[in-house]
Amino acid sequence: MRMSRRTSLFLLAFGVWSWIIWITFVRNLWSSDNAWTADGSPTSFFVVHLVLAVVSFVLGTIIGVLGWRGWRAARHRTDA
Repeated sequence: MRMSRRTSLFLLAFGVWSWIIWITFVRNLWSSDNAWTADGSPTSFFVVHLVLAVVSFVLGTIIGVLGWRGWRAARHRTDA
């Protein structure tokens, strides 16, 4: 199945956007008052949101790679 350049670009942009958003989220999470207990251990709020961020990083990377591969494949089809 072939992917259009427009779809490839959308997936690639989504992957980059996902990384930008979730890096910002993790930075804010790390410095949040809700993230740490008084003794310095992470709260359940922190752990749950960190897991969400890690899953989003993984999915964003996969989607971005699919977009990149589709973009490259579409470029090779137009060169031939």
